[in-house]
Amino acid sequence: MSTTPPATGIRVESLTKRYGARSVVDDLSFTCEPGTVTGFLGPNGAGKSTTLRILTSLARADSGTALIGGVEYRDLAAPTRTIGVMLDARALHGGRTGIETLREAALAAGVPVSRAEEILERVGLAGAGRVRVGRYSYGMRQRLGIGVALVGDPAVLVLDEPANGLDPEGIRWMRHLLRSFADAGGTVLLSSHQLGEVQATVDRLVVIAHGRLVRAGTLDEITQRAATRVAATDMRALRGALAALGCDAEDTADGLLEVPLDPGDVGRLALREGLVLTSLGAAPTAGLEDIFFSLTDGAAGAATDPTTASSAPADARVPQEA
Repeated sequence: MSTTPPATGIRVESLTKRYGARSVVDDLSFTCEPGTVTGFLGPNGAGKSTTLRILTSLARADSGTALIGGVEYRDLAAPTRTIGVMLDARALHGGRTGIETLREAALAAGVPVSRAEEILERVGLAGAGRVRVGRYSYGMRQRLGIGVALVGDPAVLVLDEPANGLDPEGIRWMRHLLRSFADAGGTVLLSSHQLGEVQATVDRLVVIAHGRLVRAGTLDEITQRAATRVAATDMRALRGALAALGCDAEDTADGLLEVPLDPGDVGRLALREGLVLTSLGAAPTAGLEDIFFSLTDGAAGAATDPTTASSAPADARVPQEA
């Protein structure tokens, strides 16, 4: 029996999905809280699309749950009034106009048809509402797809690669839209391969590889780490002191050691051990791209997620937003 969810977050718990003997999603757990934009990252074949399809009841899990406000999608009393979804804007019917597409979405959501005009303006397509979707650029389809997701005035947004095809102005618009949605108490789950855009948009990250959770936390927690680059007159003694402390030290290209400690901790260690330091400073903060590849190293060649097998390759040329 359909029920109304008591809250509007997302909870994925012990989710597993197999195709034959292969686990595409493997005991995956994470949460997305109201008021946040969560980036969902992983290399091709990591299981992102399968997870989103299970969350929206387009696929069934072998075990585990994927809930919106504590309820499975199929049990929501009014799904489109609770969660707005865009998994592939290319699936929009090319023979309908933009306004027709939004009016049909409004009827399906049980909201006034007049909402279509409002959404058309909100997504920046007011001047193209009477144009058939088949004549839209990829970026315009992305805007329309986001509009369809917004028609029901949902509390949750789930978007797969929404920035694809958008020009710089469109990306800026999308970033503002998602931030405003979350600041108003909404929950956003955003899957994307555009790491720079993710870093500029989200405040939380969920990183998966081979269907398993690799790291989850705030953007700062994942991209910022305490690390120091240091050198001493006696590098052998410095290495020994660090090893005795249980700290791994990595050689850098400029002859320093990089260690997972704050500069102050390294300075106190040197003072205690009577070491003369010749260089001491915080290591550069790693960008999201570096962190992503370090977390998912070796996963890029994973077998393709079956739910995305028919998708265009990542480097395929697509028309940009008009």
